[in-house]
Order: sequence, then structure tokens, then C-alpha cells
Amino acid sequence: MACACFVLAACGSVKTTVDPTSGWTAERLYQDGKAEMAAGNWSQARTRLEAVEARYPFGLYAQQSLIDQAYINWKDGEPEQALSAIDRFQTQYPNHPGSDYMLYLKGLISFTPPSASLMRFTMQDPSERDPKGLSESYEAFMQLIEQYPESRYANDARLRANWLVNTIAQNEVHVAEYYYTRDAYVAAINRAQRVITDFQGVAIAERALYIMYLSYDKLGDTALRDDVKRVMDQNYPNSTYFTTGLKDKKNYWNPINWF
Repeated sequence: MACACFVLAACGSVKTTVDPTSGWTAERLYQDGKAEMAAGNWSQARTRLEAVEARYPFGLYAQQSLIDQAYINWKDGEPEQALSAIDRFQTQYPNHPGSDYMLYLKGLISFTPPSASLMRFTMQDPSERDPKGLSESYEAFMQLIEQYPESRYANDARLRANWLVNTIAQNEVHVAEYYYTRDAYVAAINRAQRVITDFQGVAIAERALYIMYLSYDKLGDTALRDDVKRVMDQNYPNSTYFTTGLKDKKNYWNPINWF
């Protein structure tokens, strides 16, 4: 009997948690989530907007809440969750009027990784980053430009895509230079050649050509070395590489300045 009383007493002391949003309409949940967003309360905003999507999955508020969830996760330092929300949105609502924004946001998420804010202190050259994120960002911006050329986000996407092309090319040159310093001259030539063929018109092409010139010289292939020299003389008559060599030319652009 004593045990039974103890069990009953224990059960009676358990408190049930009441959801304060129980019975709320989709509009009220969404508006409350937007208010939390405006205040920068990302966790609370996420909870409200996820509730909209879960309780009212087929309405306009569910569509907009998914857009906002992607933004919230990005701002809250959860890029993978943000990209997941974007993928769900693109699958569920391929013709939504906000599709251009979601492509723009997708480009931004890869364009500015969580470590971007540290670049102002570390002075890291952005082209030394893992090129995977840069390439994904470029693809998203180019998709936006091609599919929605009149979008309000298109002009900024063009600026970023142009910068990304140059930065990805710089990354290729970094790799080519790495191979050259390790005496892997054929690999250096192949990597530098990729810049010439795949990224025509970029400023870093001059450096790529010079790496090819040096590599052919090290390999003893004077004919190809001289061919590269002629190309450089024709396209970069004022090049200083032949007098200064491969001195570092860092690009200390900080993507955080764009926000």
C-alpha cells in the first residue's frame, strides 16, 4: 500500500508542458515568428516558423516560412540547415515568385562561410579557401542571372559572379604554384593551362603563363618555354614577372564588407 501511495504521489507531481501556441492560426504563428526575426531571436523565430510549416503545410504561410527558415539558419550560423531549407523549397515550389531570392540566398550562403568574418583579422586571401564553396556560389548566382535576368538580385549576383570567376582562377594558380615549388612541373603546367583555357580574360592569367614559362624552363623544353614567352610579350608587354619573379600578390578583399 505504501508503494502504491508513493507511485500515485509521484505521478501526481509530474507537470505537463503546455504549448503556449496551441490553437494559434498560421497567420499568428507566422507574424510572431517575423517579430522574433526582427529582434534577432533566431532560435525562437525558427521554432515559430517550423510550427507553421508543420501545422499548416499547404498554405501560403508555409511557403513563406520556409523562405524565412533558410535565412534564419544562415544568419544563425547553420549553413547546412539553410541549404536544406532551400532545397526543400525548390523541390516543393519550383515556380514560386520567390525562387530568384532563394537562388540568391543559396549563392550568399556559400559565398560567405562562417569563417568569413575572421578574414579581416587573419588577412587570408579568399582564393586560398576551399574552391568547392566558391564554385557552388558561382553556380547559384549564374543560375539566378540566366533564369531571372530582370530580378532585383541579378545585378548584385553579376558582381559576385565576376569576382568569383577571378577568385576561382586565382585558386587554380595557387595550386599550380604549389606544384611548381614542389618540382612537379608537369602538374604545374596542367593546372596553369586550365586557367588559360577555362577562365579567359582573368587578370591572374598573366601569372599562370609565367608559371608555365618557368616550368617548361625547368623541364628543359626551350621551344614551349619560348612559345609561352611570346604569348606573354604579346598580351602583357609591360609584365614585371621576368624581373620580379613569383612574389606574392595577395588579394585581401574581405567578403564581409558586402553586407
